[in-house]
Amino acid sequence: MTFDRADFSRIQVSLLAAILMVAAGAALAWFADRQHVTSIRAEAAARAQLNEFEGKLKQVRSEESEIKQKAALFSNLRARGIIGEEQRLDWVELIKEIRDTRKLLDLQYEFSPQQSLEKGSAGGYAFKSSAMRLQMKLLHENDLLIFVNDLRSKAKAYVRVRSCNLTRIPRSTAASGETALLGADCELEWITILPAKGAT
Repeated sequence: MTFDRADFSRIQVSLLAAILMVAAGAALAWFADRQHVTSIRAEAAARAQLNEFEGKLKQVRSEESEIKQKAALFSNLRARGIIGEEQRLDWVELIKEIRDTRKLLDLQYEFSPQQSLEKGSAGGYAFKSSAMRLQMKLLHENDLLIFVNDLRSKAKAYVRVRSCNLTRIPRSTAASGETALLGADCELEWITILPAKGAT
């Protein structure tokens, strides 16, 4: 079967239509693929943005919780008298009160001048320390533990024990009527917090 020019003239319209249909189909396929890729990218971008928003929200909530905790701690420290000038007269009265209440045998102490714990300030606050030399005569070790716990729970300062040595008192050298069995020689720190100069 042969095609002449007349036959080609008869089918060229159909051939052109077929070519146009193939081209249109290819264009639609390409457009659909582009749309799919664009949709995937948009979804990924939206998911990334959502994750970023969720991360920022968690960070804000975490910072809010941390601020509330620090505010509560600050209020507690201020209420206890730890933030502010040292109140040494109150400390002396507290020691006397504990000694009398606990009926301690013998208690001698001496405060050293207040010093800074560090050269600079931390977070707008300066940490101050007053060392105290403590000497006690005890019936048993528990007397010392109770005394220190009372100080820590009631003192208008943070009380830290730096060192403490216990020695047994020989019965032969004990004075008449004295019942102390142990001697304690300790060094304590009374720590207070002051706003640094220039801090608001």
